[in-house]
Amino acid sequence: VQLVESGGHLVQPGGSLRLSCAASGFTFSQYAMSWVRQAPGKGLEWVAGISSAGNVINYADSVKGRFTISRDNAKSTLYLQMDSLKSEDTAVYYCARNGIKGQGTQVTVSS
Repeated sequence: VQLVESGGHLVQPGGSLRLSCAASGFTFSQYAMSWVRQAPGKGLEWVAGISSAGNVINYADSVKGRFTISRDNAKSTLYLQMDSLKSEDTAVYYCARNGIKGQGTQVTVSS
């Protein structure tokens, strides 16, 4: 199982970013996936989850209405569209499958 996140960057408050997670080593279309994050000095926080077919989606209250999770099973790729970013969204973002996660991508929201 390999999960490789990308797309993290420094962005100003109110800005947008799109994260990607390329999956390999397993049949991506058969698994629900999630995004989790870890802010400096804090524990892991679940952000959003999507079912294997993409028809069931859930968000943490802290990101609801601002973030959108999606997936492309043909490309074995998971996405996280992040809009209206806030300083408190600063964290390392990981895609995850059943407790397995990648190396993460850093998102920094700062002016």
